[in-house]
Amino acid sequence: MCRYVYVLGNRDGRAYRTYVGWTTDLNCRLERRNSRSGAKIDSRSGLGLCLYAERYGGPHGQCLRYVVSDGLTDDGSLMSTPGRNLIRLAVSRAPAFCTVLVLASGFAFAMAMNLPGHLSYDSVVQLLEGRIGLYHGWHPAVMSWLLGLGDAVWRGTSLFVLLDASLLFGAMLSLIWAVPKVSWFALPVALGCVLLPQFQLYQAIVWKDVLFANAAVAGFIALAHAAARWPVPRLRTILLAISWGFLSLSALSRQNGVILLPFAAFAMAWIARRHGASIVHAFTSAGGTLVLSCAAIAVVSLALSARTVGYSAPSRQMRLLEFYDLNGALAADPKLALPELQRSQPKLLGLMRHDGRRLYSPARSDYLALWMLRTPLAGTSSVSLHNAWGQFIAANPGLYVRDRAQIFRWLLFPRDIRACVPYVIGVDGPSFAMRVLGLRARYSEHDEWMDDYAGMFVGTPVFSHVPFLLIGGAALAFLLIRRRDADLAFASMLCSVALFTLSFFVISIACDYRYLYVVDVSALIAIFYIALDPRLEHRVA
Repeated sequence: MCRYVYVLGNRDGRAYRTYVGWTTDLNCRLERRNSRSGAKIDSRSGLGLCLYAERYGGPHGQCLRYVVSDGLTDDGSLMSTPGRNLIRLAVSRAPAFCTVLVLASGFAFAMAMNLPGHLSYDSVVQLLEGRIGLYHGWHPAVMSWLLGLGDAVWRGTSLFVLLDASLLFGAMLSLIWAVPKVSWFALPVALGCVLLPQFQLYQAIVWKDVLFANAAVAGFIALAHAAARWPVPRLRTILLAISWGFLSLSALSRQNGVILLPFAAFAMAWIARRHGASIVHAFTSAGGTLVLSCAAIAVVSLALSARTVGYSAPSRQMRLLEFYDLNGALAADPKLALPELQRSQPKLLGLMRHDGRRLYSPARSDYLALWMLRTPLAGTSSVSLHNAWGQFIAANPGLYVRDRAQIFRWLLFPRDIRACVPYVIGVDGPSFAMRVLGLRARYSEHDEWMDDYAGMFVGTPVFSHVPFLLIGGAALAFLLIRRRDADLAFASMLCSVALFTLSFFVISIACDYRYLYVVDVSALIAIFYIALDPRLEHRVA
């Protein structure tokens, strides 16, 4: 258990008085003393100002110190007038107030310019699924379900967009209360964030990737709040429940989003160890929480699958991935031997050698996917295709890695960012779905403004994941050096996002910018958190 030694001071006439005490809950003790329910410095001297505090009894005997100087004058003496105290308090709170104003204004402006949101082909289909309560299964059903809930309350996507954007902006705002004193560095960082299309435009695009990123970031921020308040069991439990709720939502929103959960569990165990828990207890608690979260995800997925029609989405997606990889291999080596397909589907193999390799592109699978629907693949056994894919990888690992590297390179270093759909504006989708939903194609004056605004960043580092990966890497190094309790939550977030990015080396079939939107957001949030209090020394939060 951590304990705190603190020093209070006050001025009584011309005399200065101090009081030294210890406690296990610093904030609670200070509130009690200043409310006169605890011991006072002197019966006539009124409230005491906290001049110094030190935490001891932490891991490895470390001591974490801080000095509260808000109650001191420029020459080091204690303030004696409420007016001067009020002025200094206002000055000390000015960075926080200005940062809140910037973030709130950014959110309001983004919603005013973009509501009811921007819908692509996938968005319109998912909105239709949500309204009728039946899910096709190609995308995670939770996205369609949430769109259906919002549509039932407020026709369209406005409520969904508002709540989705509130996840990110609200979580970001909450960080201001996670530090004792906000630095002025936070203001320009917050301003830079809200001016980027990742905040001003993407938060209004109805994509599962945006929901995934927002829920993931909100989950790790809630974990950081829990870490900062770990000694308070009830509050810690509530914050951990919120954290794992958001992380579970992120895993439901993206097929490979479950990668984030083990990192959150590890951070939780590490934080518990720093607060005196044994290794067995810390990792047992974190592991149990991870298992419960996975069980909840499985239950929700099972419940939503009862409303899913058609073939299993994972099997269809795997089938497309295998077909994509095999055609990529034939594009690189037209004489590549595929004995399993030669034995079971010689006609299909002939078409793949002639047409498939010409339609193959490392940037996108769209044309190949459409062509696949017209080939004899529809009658091909999934086992045959899977066996042919597995035999190809086992016999030609070098070729497989080279093809996958080329696809992954398009995701990180696209030759033409416009081919990777950096954003969408307005409303467009399949005609039958638009008719059923009562939607019309939209490209309004506001949409044109947002298109011009986002278009200014096309071809710049703003629409490139690599700079954000570098920013995230620098933030990760800083957090691991400083290692405050809350820092561990953000470090685990950045590590999990890095592994999430690497997973696309194996599963990517297109270079869409939105797939790695979480890279941009997590890096920006981490830098904002550091800017709130950029000092390296440990502090009692």
